[in-house]
Amino acid sequence: MSDPTTDDRPPIAAAVIVNDGKVLMARRRVKEGQLSWQFPAGEVEPGETPNDGAIREAEEETGLTVRVTGELGWRVHPNTGRTMYYFACEVVSGTAYVGDAEELAEVAWCDRATLTEYVPYPFYEPVQQHLDANLR
Repeated sequence: MSDPTTDDRPPIAAAVIVNDGKVLMARRRVKEGQLSWQFPAGEVEPGETPNDGAIREAEEETGLTVRVTGELGWRVHPNTGRTMYYFACEVVSGTAYVGDAEELAEVAWCDRATLTEYVPYPFYEPVQQHLDANLR
């Protein structure tokens, strides 16, 4: 999978981790535009696929070992201008915690109602469809 933009910055890979009807969200210490609560995500490193980047970022930020179960799509994020790849993930092992205290303030498993409080606008449509189908 190649970077679909001409942006020189590495793309961002996001892990959309759903477990037992809830999705894992991470609150960043520094807001990116209006973004505070986000999926575990970060820059894809040189030589790494976006899929591998999502897995690595999930582990670094939350301590979870995850497996990608599907690609949800990519876009240029309207608030940050960064190329974003989204991956549906499931937990293989671990318990979620703040694994990178410099970047994250907290993590939370969110059901549908809580997610709407944390993120009061719709997600990228393929991600929203995945959440609608999998959250309680």
